[in-house]
Amino acid sequence: MNPTRQRRLWMALLVLLAAAVGGGLIVWALQRNVTFLHSPTEVRDGKVPQYARFRLDSVLLEGSVKREPGSLRVAFEVTDRFNNYPVVYDGILPDMFREGTSVIATGRIRDGQLVADEVLAKHDEQYMPKEVADAIAAAKAQEAAGAAAETPDTGDASPEAAAPAAEAATSGGTY
Repeated sequence: MNPTRQRRLWMALLVLLAAAVGGGLIVWALQRNVTFLHSPTEVRDGKVPQYARFRLDSVLLEGSVKREPGSLRVAFEVTDRFNNYPVVYDGILPDMFREGTSVIATGRIRDGQLVADEVLAKHDEQYMPKEVADAIAAAKAQEAAGAAAETPDTGDASPEAAAPAAEAATSGGTY
């Protein structure tokens, strides 16, 4: 084999080997840092690896929050409305952490409970800042007042007169 070809072959093999090692290291690092999202039912059913770090997505059970006096340690239960699961957290809880709200607790199972190292409180999809909600409410009130001023009062309260208006309101049209 020509010495130039042999050098190129060795260089190509070294590049492929380096790429394989780099890819393997990336996959290994990602596997160690991935945290899967599970429900309390999945945890109760044993679908979570024993010592793996994972996220528990659920709702904070009403009446379950117990704080230790003089410390930041909090014990509470989360539920998916089918099963409950106990959680222990030692740290500052988010402002939106309230009973009945959605939470995500990240940690590991120890002694039959999730020992969380992070707790996040979720807001619902309908969340809106107060200022935006006030502006929308004011715009709707102004629109309703304008519509009431434009609608003439015929004084006809018969069912026959109300039927076209009700039909138009449900179909999205006007009469």
